[in-house]
Amino acid sequence: MTTPDRPTPHRPEPARPDQTRLSPRAWALLIGLAVLWGGAFLSNRAALTELGFFSIAALRVMGAAAVLWSYIAIRGLPVPADARLLPRFVILGGLNNAIPFALIAWGQMHIESGLAAILNAASAIFAVLVAALVFADERLSRRKLAGVGLGFAGVVLAMGPGVLRTLDLGSLAQIAVLGASVSFALGAAYARVAIRGLGPEVAAAGMLTGGAVWLVPAMILFEGAPGFDWSAPVWAGLGWLILGCSALAYLIYYRVLALAGAGNLMLVTLLVPPVAVLAGWVAYREALSFNALAGFGVLALGLVVINGGIGGGIGRKTP
Repeated sequence: MTTPDRPTPHRPEPARPDQTRLSPRAWALLIGLAVLWGGAFLSNRAALTELGFFSIAALRVMGAAAVLWSYIAIRGLPVPADARLLPRFVILGGLNNAIPFALIAWGQMHIESGLAAILNAASAIFAVLVAALVFADERLSRRKLAGVGLGFAGVVLAMGPGVLRTLDLGSLAQIAVLGASVSFALGAAYARVAIRGLGPEVAAAGMLTGGAVWLVPAMILFEGAPGFDWSAPVWAGLGWLILGCSALAYLIYYRVLALAGAGNLMLVTLLVPPVAVLAGWVAYREALSFNALAGFGVLALGLVVINGGIGGGIGRKTP
C-alpha cells in the first residue's frame, strides 16, 4: 500500500512480440498455415472425383464447426449469449465460407489446382480495395494503389488475355475463383465490425456454423444427402479440409496474427500458391502455363508493395 509522500514505483509493461520481424516460431507457424491452405486445393480435386462442389463445401464447414465447438466446450471457453450475433454469423458464414468454398470447388472442376490458388491470392488485393472503400483508417495511398495495380496486372497475366473473349467453362471457372476472392475480401471487412471482441475460436466456430446454414440446404436440394461410401482418397481429402484447412488453420491463423501482426500474416498469401502448384504437380502432374506462373510473380510483387516490403508495413504509418 502506498502513501501520499511515497510515489508508486514504475512497473514496466510486459514485453510484446517484436512484430517488425518474424521469429523462427512465427515462420514455422506461417509455413504450416500455408501448407494447410495450399493443400485445400489438392483436397478439393480429390473429393471432386466422387462428390459435388456443394457437398464438399457443406461437409467441410459442418465438420470443422463440430470440431471447433467441441474444442470450445473442452476448453470451457466463454460463449456470449447475444442473439444479435446469430444473423451476423449467417452473413459472415455466407461471405467467408459458403460462397467462396463453393465457387472454388466448382472452379476446380475445370481448371488446375495451382491456377485456382494463384487467382485466389487476389483476395488480398480485393481486401485492400474494400477496406479503403468502407473504413476511414484504410485509405488507398500511392504505394497501395501501385501494389493494387500490379496485383490486377498479375491476375490478367495469369488468366490470359483471351479469357473474356472465349467464355468457355475454363474461363468461367477462373472468373468464379476471382468471385470467391471478392467474397473473402467482403467477409474480412464485415468481420471487422460484426464480431469485434469475440474470441477467435468462437468467431471461427460461429462463422462456420453460419456457412452450414447456406450450404447444407444447397447440398440437399442439388446433390442429395451424402452416402459416406467414398474411396480412401476422398475421405483423406475431406479430412484435410475439415481438420487441417478449417479447424486447425483458424487456430494457427490467430496465433500468427498475435505473434507477427497483420502485415506479416499477409505473407501466407504468397506462400499458399507455390504449395498448391507443387502439390498439384506431384499428385496429378498438373502443369501450369508460363503466363500463370508469371502472373503469380507480378501478383506477389503487388502484395509486397502493398505491405511496404516483407514485414515492412508493420509499426509505421502508411505514407
